Amino acid sequence: MTITALRPARIPLEELCRLPNFSFPTLSWKRDRVAFYSDRSGRIELYVMDLATKVVRQLSHGEVPRTLRTGFTWDRRDAAIFFGRDEAGNEQHDVFRIDVATGAVTQLTSGGVAEHHAVEVSPDNEWLAIVTNRSAPETPGTPGQMNLWRMRLDGSALQPITRLPFPAYAPRWSPDGRTLAFGSNDVADDLKNRSGFLVRPDGSGLRRILHLRDGSQDHFGFWHPDGRQIAVMSDASGQARSGILDVETGDIRWLTPEGMPYEEYAARFAASGDYLVCFRYRDSEIRPVVHELATGNARDLRLPPGIGWVAQPFDDDRKVLVAYATETTRPELIAYDLTTDTSETLLPAEYGSIDPSVFVESEYLSYRSFDDLPIPAILYVPRDRRAGEKLPAIVNVHGGPTFQWYRGFDAYAQFLVDRGYVVIEPNIRGSTGYGAAFQNAAIKDWGGKDLEDVATAAGYLKSLPYVDPERIAVFGGSYGGFMTFMAATKKPALWRAAVAWIGISDLHAMWAESKEHFRYFLREQMGDPEVDRALWRDRSAIEFADHLRAKLLMIHGANDPRCPVSQSRGFRDRLVALGRQEGVDFEYVEYADEGHGSADIEQKIRTFRTLVDFLDRTMAPTS
Repeated sequence: MTITALRPARIPLEELCRLPNFSFPTLSWKRDRVAFYSDRSGRIELYVMDLATKVVRQLSHGEVPRTLRTGFTWDRRDAAIFFGRDEAGNEQHDVFRIDVATGAVTQLTSGGVAEHHAVEVSPDNEWLAIVTNRSAPETPGTPGQMNLWRMRLDGSALQPITRLPFPAYAPRWSPDGRTLAFGSNDVADDLKNRSGFLVRPDGSGLRRILHLRDGSQDHFGFWHPDGRQIAVMSDASGQARSGILDVETGDIRWLTPEGMPYEEYAARFAASGDYLVCFRYRDSEIRPVVHELATGNARDLRLPPGIGWVAQPFDDDRKVLVAYATETTRPELIAYDLTTDTSETLLPAEYGSIDPSVFVESEYLSYRSFDDLPIPAILYVPRDRRAGEKLPAIVNVHGGPTFQWYRGFDAYAQFLVDRGYVVIEPNIRGSTGYGAAFQNAAIKDWGGKDLEDVATAAGYLKSLPYVDPERIAVFGGSYGGFMTFMAATKKPALWRAAVAWIGISDLHAMWAESKEHFRYFLREQMGDPEVDRALWRDRSAIEFADHLRAKLLMIHGANDPRCPVSQSRGFRDRLVALGRQEGVDFEYVEYADEGHGSADIEQKIRTFRTLVDFLDRTMAPTS
């Protein structure tokens, strides 16, 4: 048996992090331009592309955020774009307006007193719909629950539309501007429930029109151009399906058949209303699918296996704007021609000096967990391993937990594999994409059966003939960081190293610092902090810090509002109180100018450099 050192990298970390990315590509209302965020200048800026000429123009010059936790929207005349900006990742977004012709920026809300998310401008171009947790005028003070507000486009007349006790989200103006459709919950004893509501812009006429059953996730998509119908999604059948709701009758025409081995989510209608583009989730892929409304036919776009996350019709509905990536090709923005089944690349992927042939395809597999439940996973293995070679391996746990790993381009998995690591990304119970029962399987059980799924992933790695069973690490961010803390303390014998990035170690301490919409999510997922106190303590890794055996790295942004930095500080302090030495038994890194992760190039570089340096030192062979 040969145990070798880690390989020299063929993928330079800094160059990989500096390759240009784009985010939130959004068509103008005339569908002749697309705006997007990109870091092509070295930092995130806002750009606009003319779809006829393909000319790209930089619009902002330092006014947009360094990280992207909120989107932007065009006004109805395509003369301005409204976006949110926070400070150093604190997510206290204010709303700004940028003039598309001149680039002039105007701040419309002030003070950083609450989150403000610009969603959509009214059809008469008079009002901007906002989701915010700012205090209502009649109850000034501490921000409360996320609700719908509206504001004049000059920033005046900011006023609430809803005053609901549960989070409201995704408001969409009806084509005539008389109604807003949005999502919330009105089933107080079932926080998993999501339903669809209508309300007039002045707050009157609130009514629920979409509710399949208590506890189901029922969501609106976009309005049909006729204003009488709206796209909907529901998992009431056990899997997410897309359909079209008649607003007056309440009848739903389902486009996704029941009982299919995939889930579907509605994206956008054609301007003509002739078709609806949906996203089909199956086996960690996301495929854009066109549903022709007249015939009921579903048309899969001819794209290679991978993931798409934008689908917006344009050019008289002949084309669809698609953001797409595969396992070995970086994200690109393309124009897919429905008449020829061909595509034109609008924003090509760049690779610099990196040879794309070094990127490896993954293996999509499933392994059996402790209770024989199949757990889907994505496995990355170095291509050029030698006979008898034993490699270090990493279990990478995703955030959420209502999220999943996808079979798209994973830059950091590719980087780690290039350095000689085997990486497994399990979609443990609680993940999306595999039906409602699987997604709900971790409710009131964080750190329970899902932890067993993580532990079994480590066992699966150890069974592979090319993996060194003594060099297994666990890594994750956010909920993945929570799971890293739990795995390192409750399954201590499994790991050589653990990396908790923006993680959670104390649920009650997190509750004490959380905003109301984050508290809602915690209650939905883990019950009541007092009624379920024993459960919350059992699933707080700080209670078991003395069990830690692996070398632990904690990385956290000081301005994180989702998983406060006190979660890592508290665990560090607990280790010190137990007699553990920083720099010997564990390492701690805190970033003063960062929140819940970052898309900023320099911040990505320093985080991943810290991670890789730690792994290379702690996962090196001992003999």
